[in-house]
Amino acid sequence: MQKMLEIEVKSSLDGSVEKNLLYCPQEGNELPLVVGLHSWGFGRDNQVEYMLSFCVERNWSLLLPEFRGPNRPTNPRALQACGSRLARQDIVDAVKHVLQHHPVSPKKLLLLGGSGGGHMALMTGSYSPDLWLAVSAWCPITDLALWHRQATCEGYPESIEACCGGAPGSGYTVEHEYSDRSPCSQVAGLMRVKNLYLHHGRFDQLVPPLHSLILAHSLEAEGHPRFFFEIFHSGHALQYPRAFMNFDALLQSEEKDSDKLTG
Repeated sequence: MQKMLEIEVKSSLDGSVEKNLLYCPQEGNELPLVVGLHSWGFGRDNQVEYMLSFCVERNWSLLLPEFRGPNRPTNPRALQACGSRLARQDIVDAVKHVLQHHPVSPKKLLLLGGSGGGHMALMTGSYSPDLWLAVSAWCPITDLALWHRQATCEGYPESIEACCGGAPGSGYTVEHEYSDRSPCSQVAGLMRVKNLYLHHGRFDQLVPPLHSLILAHSLEAEGHPRFFFEIFHSGHALQYPRAFMNFDALLQSEEKDSDKLTG
């Protein structure tokens, strides 16, 4: 297995120096870059074993940002994690750093995450929609207040409260955080994502598929031109081979479209 290098990128918002993991092939130019997002309770190394091999075999680059760490009460920066503006900007800053220093194409940026990473993929996609060729979210949390009521095990309600500053209904500031960090409140930005993929397991017991159904309804109602939605026959999962096959097909179609003549 190829090794990833740790790079440090300074936040353009608060000056904090944030750590990321990067794999960039030895050869190639204008390479695709997959930005892989860690799941709810983990950090930047969470997706190495799942995503790196797919990028190595394709000769693609892979960036794994930290974006302020796990969404857990044990994280001293929990209020800065979980879809905050600082966390979203960390991902954008890291991508811009890679574009500046490595042979990556700005037209081939692919954002991928599942569960908490799916939540963050949607949040980041809505925050910087013009940056991405595609955003792919699997089994995402789309409404934090709703999930606070649903996720009654494994300390998830306490984690959500640590990130948002309290329980839903605790006051205006807390309510604003729940809304601002929920993809269902970010439909306007998501409408501008060039290619948006949303997948959810029919039998997901951790994040019910209602989360994706609600968001899908809003995007369809607004008429998103390139929105791909699926309820698949499984539970809480990110199906990595299929996610990367979708990216393969998209990049191939983009290359074909670039060869078309206009009359």
